[in-house]
Amino acid sequence: MRIVSGIQPTGNLHLGNYLGAIRNWVRMQDEVAASGGLSLYFLADLHALSQPHVPAELAANCREMVAALLACGIDPDKSVLFNQAQVPQHAELQWLLSGTARMGWLSRMTQWKDKSGKKGDSQSVALFTYPVLQAADVLLYQATHVPVGDDQKQHLELARDIAQKFNNDFCTEDAPVFTLPEPTIPPEAARIMSLRDGAAKMSKSDPSDMSRINLTDDADAIMQKIKKAKTDPEPLPEDKAGLEGRPEAANLVGIYAAMAGTSVEAVLAEFGGHGFGKFKPALGELLVEKLAPINTRFGELRSDPGALDAILRQGAAKARELAVPTLEATYKALGLLRG
Repeated sequence: MRIVSGIQPTGNLHLGNYLGAIRNWVRMQDEVAASGGLSLYFLADLHALSQPHVPAELAANCREMVAALLACGIDPDKSVLFNQAQVPQHAELQWLLSGTARMGWLSRMTQWKDKSGKKGDSQSVALFTYPVLQAADVLLYQATHVPVGDDQKQHLELARDIAQKFNNDFCTEDAPVFTLPEPTIPPEAARIMSLRDGAAKMSKSDPSDMSRINLTDDADAIMQKIKKAKTDPEPLPEDKAGLEGRPEAANLVGIYAAMAGTSVEAVLAEFGGHGFGKFKPALGELLVEKLAPINTRFGELRSDPGALDAILRQGAAKARELAVPTLEATYKALGLLRG
């Protein structure tokens, strides 16, 4: 089993990132390592070029992201942790796959439509073609499984389409170049919503800092944000069906269940019939208890940028070694002469 997944280094990781992806990365890392497989986790800094960015901030965000991932439990001795920019094979393979990808496939990508809106002609080429880079990210390492959320399923389907077409066009049936990766949807993946709007995902791009719990928030900030989180006047129901039509209540109960490692039903069995005046302090205390060690470790790690850079260099060296055979096989299949 070989798992590959990436995250953009945009800085300011929040509870949604942790519960929706990073915590599951840690769990999968341990399971895959125990079974003799390999997990590769990378900072998608090349993808960041698809949008306007400040170079100095990108570099700082990469280091901050590494510190956060390590603080959450990613172990460089069990996983390969690196940033794309130090593994040029990602960009090379993207170009080689651009001859196989089709304009129609890319123009139908939901995220392209959402991000470009009515100004597609003014967007960067990188924004249009970055799903091909995403395909290269996983195909380069012969990934067998890719953890995906609902918003990334289409991108993995594209990667499979590109891999299948390439294998059909340039390879024999018994010697394909690319493995077709399977999606893996972690059973504990949590969809965490904004504390100010239960219909919107928790996001670092939300202008209101009160909409999210940042992994850098201290105990006072966490308690204050939970106290001011939007709710409704009704007490919590005693069963899950009672959360229908109550997005803010459902979100807070879901956060409690995810952090406590229990079910929504169990949370409601304890707090059903009680108002948010009792539930919110309990939720805040749980978050403080679980996030405090991460916060402390994060602060220690980001104070030593040299050590973080060394971890990325070591991971990139491993990634480059793993990437070379696939890239060479791709050149050969395309009939490109290599010295």
